[in-house]
Amino acid sequence: MDQRTFSPPPPIPTGLRGRCPRCGEGHLFNGFLALRPSCEACGLDYSHFDSADGPAFFVMSIVGLVVVGLALWLEITYEPPIWVHALVAVTMSVGLSLMLVRPLKGLLIALQYSNKAEQGRFES
Repeated sequence: MDQRTFSPPPPIPTGLRGRCPRCGEGHLFNGFLALRPSCEACGLDYSHFDSADGPAFFVMSIVGLVVVGLALWLEITYEPPIWVHALVAVTMSVGLSLMLVRPLKGLLIALQYSNKAEQGRFES
């Protein structure tokens, strides 16, 4: 393992970009949501990170607010048939969910690292 000293990057932009929370250079993900075993730049072991259901909770909350708000606005403004509501809701729900889940997972992992969650499992 690399023993260099790192000035930790800011966790929010680093996590949203899917970069290593320690060095900010290596990639966090191997595929769409699977974590790499370790950082290719600094060697940080990613096996201790666990965002659990946090990303799903935030995605459901954000997407739910946006889709319900859009449905209310659409109904009040245009009064479309129910099939239009269904089409818009399904499209927005799937699209926004896929767009948000990866950045939010990276963000939660970066915040977990920067706040030293599960003390002793991460190396500083």
